[in-house]
Formats: sequence, C-alpha cells, structure tokens
Amino acid sequence: MKDYKDTLNLPNTAFPMKANLAVREPEILKQWAEIKLYETLKARSTGKPRFMLSDGPPYANGAIHLGHAVDKILKDMVIKSKTLSGFYAPFIPGWDCHGLPIELNVEKKVGKAGHKIDAKTFRQKCRAYALEQIDIQREAFIRLGVLGDFENPYRTMDYTYEADVVRALGVIAKNNHLHKGFKPVHWCVECGSALAEAEVEYQDKQSSSIHVVFLSTDPKFETIFGLKEKGIKKSLGVVIWTTTPWTLPANQAVALNPNVEYSLLNLTEKPYAVLVAKERIADFEKQLGVTDLEILGECLGSKLEGFLLQHPFNDRQVPIVLGDHVTLDAGTGCVHTAPAHGLEDYSVGLQYGLVVESLVGADGCYLEKTPIFAGEHVFKANPKIIELLKGSGHLLKQETIEHSYPHCWRHKTPLIFRATQQWFISMDQNQLRAQTLAAIKKIQWIPAWGEARMEGMVADRPDWCISRQRTWGVPLAIFFHKETGELHPRTLELIETVAEKIEETGIDAWYELSIEDLLGHDAKEYEKSSDTVEVWLESGVYHECVPKRRPELGFPADLYLEGSDQYRGWFQSSLLTAIAMRGEAPFRQILTHGFTVDEQGRKMSKSLGNVVAPEKVVNSLGADVLRLWVSATDYRSEITVSETLFKQTSDIYRRIRNTARFLLANLDGFDPEVHQTPSDKLLQLDRYIVERAASIQADIIKAYAEYEFHVVYQKIHYFCAMELGSFYLDVIKDRQYTGMQNGIPRRSAQTALFHIAECLVRWIAPILSFTAEEIWSHLPGNREASVFLTEWYQTLPTLLPSTNAWDSAFWEQVIHVRNEVNKALEEARTKGTIGSGLEAEVDLYCDATLFGLLSQFKDELRFVLITSRATLHESNESGLRITVAGSEHAKCERCWHRRRDVSAHPEYPGICSRCVENIKGPGEIRLYA
Repeated sequence: MKDYKDTLNLPNTAFPMKANLAVREPEILKQWAEIKLYETLKARSTGKPRFMLSDGPPYANGAIHLGHAVDKILKDMVIKSKTLSGFYAPFIPGWDCHGLPIELNVEKKVGKAGHKIDAKTFRQKCRAYALEQIDIQREAFIRLGVLGDFENPYRTMDYTYEADVVRALGVIAKNNHLHKGFKPVHWCVECGSALAEAEVEYQDKQSSSIHVVFLSTDPKFETIFGLKEKGIKKSLGVVIWTTTPWTLPANQAVALNPNVEYSLLNLTEKPYAVLVAKERIADFEKQLGVTDLEILGECLGSKLEGFLLQHPFNDRQVPIVLGDHVTLDAGTGCVHTAPAHGLEDYSVGLQYGLVVESLVGADGCYLEKTPIFAGEHVFKANPKIIELLKGSGHLLKQETIEHSYPHCWRHKTPLIFRATQQWFISMDQNQLRAQTLAAIKKIQWIPAWGEARMEGMVADRPDWCISRQRTWGVPLAIFFHKETGELHPRTLELIETVAEKIEETGIDAWYELSIEDLLGHDAKEYEKSSDTVEVWLESGVYHECVPKRRPELGFPADLYLEGSDQYRGWFQSSLLTAIAMRGEAPFRQILTHGFTVDEQGRKMSKSLGNVVAPEKVVNSLGADVLRLWVSATDYRSEITVSETLFKQTSDIYRRIRNTARFLLANLDGFDPEVHQTPSDKLLQLDRYIVERAASIQADIIKAYAEYEFHVVYQKIHYFCAMELGSFYLDVIKDRQYTGMQNGIPRRSAQTALFHIAECLVRWIAPILSFTAEEIWSHLPGNREASVFLTEWYQTLPTLLPSTNAWDSAFWEQVIHVRNEVNKALEEARTKGTIGSGLEAEVDLYCDATLFGLLSQFKDELRFVLITSRATLHESNESGLRITVAGSEHAKCERCWHRRRDVSAHPEYPGICSRCVENIKGPGEIRLYA
C-alpha cells in the first residue's frame, strides 16, 4: 500500500495548543521590557493626534483587588485600541499617597505622631510605607499586561505634586471660592477628623427612635386654637421624632413647614395636647397604639412662627421656626433642630440667628460646659437621655429601629454630625455651583444617566469641607486673622513662597517655616493653619498638577474612567476644582464601571469570604483570561464574579486560541511577499470570508471607539466559533490539505487565512494582549517587533461591490442550506446509514430560485457540503428536501472522498483522479469553494 502522507499539506506551527499563560505571560513581559515597548511607542507617536485618558489614582495601601484589576484593564483596553486607531495615547499611572489609611498602618508600627514619635519622623515613615505599597501595586498592574509609563508615574506625595496642590489652593482662594466657617460636618471620632462626602458610606444601624414633647410657654399658643372658648385647660406642646437622642442637649428650636396644616391632638391619658402635622396623624396614632385622637384645632405652620417652647431638660426656651426642609415622609412634621449637628438645621439656624454651639469634642464626648452629661460619650449618653425624658414625662414613645446611617469608610463606625471650625470651598459664594451645573451639560456621560446623577449631587451638595486634622497630608498652607478669620492679604504671594519650598524639600518645609520670617510684623495678628488638605482635593487637582509637567499630556483630558462610586469622589472633586480654577471641566467624557459582585449579587467582602484575588486568577488561568472576562461583561452595571464564569471564559479563550493556531498552522510555508493570491484570483468563498473580516473589523473598530468592549468580545467570539470554525475553516480543509502546494486553490485559502490572522491578532490585542503578541511572533512575513507598534490592518484586498451575485446575502443562504444538510447527515448517521459526511451522497430538491443559486457552484457544491457527491434537482416543491444515501464507491486514501475514479491511475493506487492531478499534474481548478 502506497503512503501518500508526504504529498499532503499538513498543518504545522510552533504556536502551542496549550496556552500555559502563567508561564508564558511573564516571558512576554520581559520581551516588552527589552524592546522598551512603551518608550518606543511614545517615540513613534510624534505628530499623531493625541488621546488623553487620565488615571484616577488608586490608594497606595495593600495588594490590588479585583476592582483595581477591572479598572486598570478597562483603561488599558481603551489606550491600546486608541493606539491601534492611530492616536498617540499616553498612559501615566498614578497613586494617591496621603491620608488616614496610611497613617493608621504606620501608627500600628510606630505609634501616633506626637506621642511615641515626632511628627516629622512619622511623615517619613508614612512616605516609606506608601513607596512600598506602590511597588507592590505597580508590579501587579504590569503583570496584568497594562501598558503605561510605570517607570515615571505621578504620586500625590511627589514634592512637585505637593507644591502644585498648594498652588491650586491659592488659585481657588484667588477666585473667591474659599472661606472659613463653623459648620456641622461628618465627623469620625476614631479618625478625630472631618470626613468628605466620598469618605462616608451608609450601613444599617440600630438606633433608639423616640417621640419627645416640647411644652409651650407661650400664651399665644392657646389663643390661636381658641382653647379657652372650648373650656380646655391642658398644657400644650409639639412632638418631635428623632433617632439621635444625643443631639437633644444642643437643641435650639423646633422647625415646622410653613405650608403644612397642623392639628392639635388631645392625648386623653396625658396632661397635655400636642401638635402634629395633619398628614402624619394616622402614622402617629399607629406609633402610640391609639386610634381616633380628638382634634382640638388646626392651623398652618406659618401661624406658629416664633412661639416659644420649653426645652425638655435644659433651662432654656426655644422658638418655633419655619423651613421648607421639613417633609412629611416620616416623623411628626415637627423637627428637632440642633444647628451644630445637621446641615439643614445649620441653614435654618443662620436664617433665625440661632446659637450654633457644639457641645461635643473631637473624641465624641460632651464638653465640660455641657449640663448634666459633661464628659459622657454621645452614644453612651443615649440611654441616660431617654431615662431623663421618661422621668420628666416628656417621652411619648421609645422603640429600637434599624435604618441606614452614615459610617466611616475606613473604620466602619457610626459618624456624628458636629460643628467645627473648618475651611470650605463654597458652592455659591462665587457661582461655583451654577458654573458646574452648566459645565455638566457639555460633557459626554457614559452611561447617559451619569449626567443626571452628577447634576443631582452638585445641585444638592453642601459647601465642600477641605480641611482635615491629620499629620500625613499636604498642608492647608494659609494664614488667617486670629479675630476675623480672614485670609492674609498677601495670600497668593505667601502660597507661592511656601510652594517653592515644598517643591524643594517636601511638606516638612511648611512645618519648619517660621510665621515671623514670612509675615514679619503681621505675625502677631495672624495664625498659621495646622490642618491638612482633604485627600479628594489633592487627587482632584490632578488636572493642574500633572499635565503641565508632562509634555505628552494636556488639558482637558479626553476621558476619565473610574468606578461608579467616583461620582461622589474623583469625578466630582476634579470637576469642582477645575471649574473653581479655570471655569472649564477637566474632561470631555466620563465613563463608569460597576462594582464586582458574587453570584448572589453581594459586593466583594473579606467578611463574606467571597473575595477573588486577581493574583489567584492570573497564577492559575493567566492574565489574558482575566482580561477576556472583563471584556465579556457589560461593565457599566455590576460585574459578576465566580469560578464558573472564569471557567467559561477560559473555555472561550481556548476557542479563540485554537482558531489562531489553525490559521498559523495552515500558513506554514506561506510567504506573503511571494505567495499572496491577487484579489481578482481569489476563490469566491475566500473572497467572501475576507469581505466578512473587513465588515467585522469596521464593527469592532466602532465598538472600541464607543468603549463597547463586550460587543468586541461577542463579535470576535462569534466570528471564530461560527463563521470560521463552523463554516469557512471546515470547508477549506480539503483544498488546504490536499490541493497542490503552490496551486491557486491552496494559495487562495492561505491568502484569506493570512488576511484574517492579520485582522484577528489586532482585534484581540487590546483584550488578549499577551496572546496577541504570541500570535504576532508566529505570523509569516516581515513585521514590527510588537503588535502594539502597528495600527488596524488596512491592506485587506479590494473586493467587488455588494451587488455582486456572490455577496453576503448569497452566502447566508448557502450556510442555511449547509446547516439543513448537516441535520440530514446527522439523522443518517444516527440510523447507521453513514459514518462521516464524506461517506454520504446527497440529493437536494429545491425550487427554481434556490436551484439557480446553488447551481452556480457547479460540481463544487460537494466541497461546501463536505459530502462525496451533491446533486441538485429542480422541484416544484416549496422549500428544500434532502435525501442522504451511503456512497458505494471506494474511499480515496488521500482525500477520503468516495469517488468512482479511485485507483483509476495504476501508478497511484488507492487515490482519486483529483488527488493524482494535485500530486503530479498542474493541480485541480477551483473557482468557488
């Protein structure tokens, strides 16, 4: 028996089937380092249009988590796709380095600043700790395949950055947005500091819910309801509802809504009648467990303004005040007002000239001047206040409820609202709110709901408290008058002097500066701030601190891309500071991604035990599988994480890899400079698949431009699995393997495979960066050192217009027929009529239209259907009818087709005439498939 194996064009490639990514990816990272990929790309990008994505700095504390990985991978996909689209897209990674979490970690090792260690040494320890953490995170991001200037990142603790934060503060002050105020702010007693809105998270908390009576001392109260005429001689009062009993010592008023109707209710078992909003009576009765309370009279809230009430346990009277902030969604419609412990209370207090007196210290304990409760911690005082109210008869109702309450993002402990002297960026002092709201409308928000979300936040937010009581942070480098609190008239000049010194030696320069040396004879009248700048302001002024020192960057950025929590954080702080400084937004587009959650929709949490470390995924499956998972998800909503999903993603990765391996293996011996078939000589099937590649490439480029990475993933997956794997590659195997080595049928297929491979390697490059680089190194022909030094493949051959008879619509019908034939073959296989499809002979009975379409293949239809014979019959029947019979002919040992002419050539026993032609003749002629 003659062996024809050597006459076949069997696939051959060094590109391995097994990815072994955990080993191979680090090797590719070394290659990138050796060729200085980022620097080379930067050098080659001169003159290209610039695309700037600003990196919101992760905090330099701890190993990266899956949320970090998602964020950096998304940014990397944007940068790489923009580079392939012909942009110069630099990426400067950054780190947020100051603030409480680093202080806490350093305190654990060396103690608190000013106690066991001096402040300067403490700051040095903080700097060293941050550098260690940055190195850990930098290596993790690089391992994910993220391409950027990791050798020269920006860090908020760089001396130049610190100095520029101080300068930015000067510009904000110059533009009249800065002021000092005694206002209530979120205060963490564990931190001993005010917190920003973005540092506050809401968790469920159990609290004491109490209804408290404030009795009236004003005779007009009785008169307005005409109680004398009705012969009613009860005491009168109003009922407030609160879940923070500890704020009652600071009460200065009770607020009503001027436009709400209030009812005076007779409490038959009490010596008093009480005022409650009419709409809240039903709920009030339910709370007290009573029904049908007698209404003694009614009036609008506006009629009661200024009436005096007796504080339930302090020796003072408090007025009834009016405010639109009083709503009827809970409580009694009568609101306990402590201006030192709530923003709305503070605002109404300013309007009425109420005392803003904070009785609570930084440690959460009442100050010594507090009657009754001096020295008590506020949360521990709650039960005692309730007992006091109960004993005096002012407590109507008490219960424990669970409700959403602000907590410290770091300590996870409940916060208090506490009035303190702080520095604020005013939202309305110089039109900052109005300018910001106008700027929001000019920005492209992705998803579109981001616009309304940011508008709502800016419209409702209070003034921005930017001062912090910390050791490790950029100093609030200002001098203010001891009596008036006004900034020094030479503030801008002084700030520049301070900034220059910080730029030389860091933030220690501020603490070492003598106020006398700077202010001269003014020193006695002015005070040097001991506060630090809030960290959100530090990172928020990135647009001022980084681009002007990096010539590859500019203002504004094209894109900010972060998690959806950054509407409260970096997006907002960046927007407000840029408007305050320049009157212009720092970004053209905002793109947000959701949080990672488990299969039950729960947020990743160490306490729940559902955390998946990126390192674990990378070390087991490879960074490319993690990147593919990110691309497969519509990241704009929550991103589900599970081992099942990673396994599914790994399976899809293998499908894409095996497709690439098939392309490479069948390009063995193909030199694109020599062997490419001209476009007008390509077989119709090859022309079709190249046309499909061109069409899909247009869709993919558009999807990348619109940041629709899941669409890119879907297009690539479908093309590899269905259009290639289930159709084109299956059909061409015959002529690829059995055709004459240098014949047009084989070279035509190889040309198409080459074009597809050149497209595919670029399509996947932003997502499967390591795999794309590996494929790139195995592709034939002269090429750049890296796929990332190229752009989208633009040398696809020019094909006939879509009006050509062999257009996509034609092939869609052919594929449909093929699918129907495959079903018929499977049925015949199940019955035992045939084994493989090449053992079958099929007859197709079809109407005139379909007959005319399929007849164009002539005798090549069998190659499309992968059967040994395919015969068309025109029929009056509608649709398509298929019959399958087992072939009676011998099997060709070379191509496995069953043909009548097997062994017709004595010198080539066991093979068909077509194979003989491909071995010793000029090769078979194929035109279509």
